[in-house]
Amino acid sequence: MAMHDLLKADDIKKALAAFKDADTFDHKKFFDMVGLKAMSADNVKKVFKVLDVDASGFIEEEELKFVLKGFSKDGRDLTTTETKKFLAAADKDGDGKIGIDEFEALVHE
Repeated sequence: MAMHDLLKADDIKKALAAFKDADTFDHKKFFDMVGLKAMSADNVKKVFKVLDVDASGFIEEEELKFVLKGFSKDGRDLTTTETKKFLAAADKDGDGKIGIDEFEALVHE
């Protein structure tokens, strides 16, 4: 399944444009702009599976750096600061990676 099957292309484009500059990424605003926040838990989990590039069941810090490219090939890489901030916000159990339930909880908080 591709991201454009789950979210509107225009919403993705606008959200990526809003955070095109380094160190501007705000996951809460991004999730809202792209339409994730309004989605059901099941659909958010489908988005997680697209972002979990290696299909490990987790989004690790290295994958998280490229999370915007998971929404569109035109997405930029997150900076180290943005990546660490995003990981800290989502990683509730402190294992250094984001699980599917942690991701869904972060989207809907």
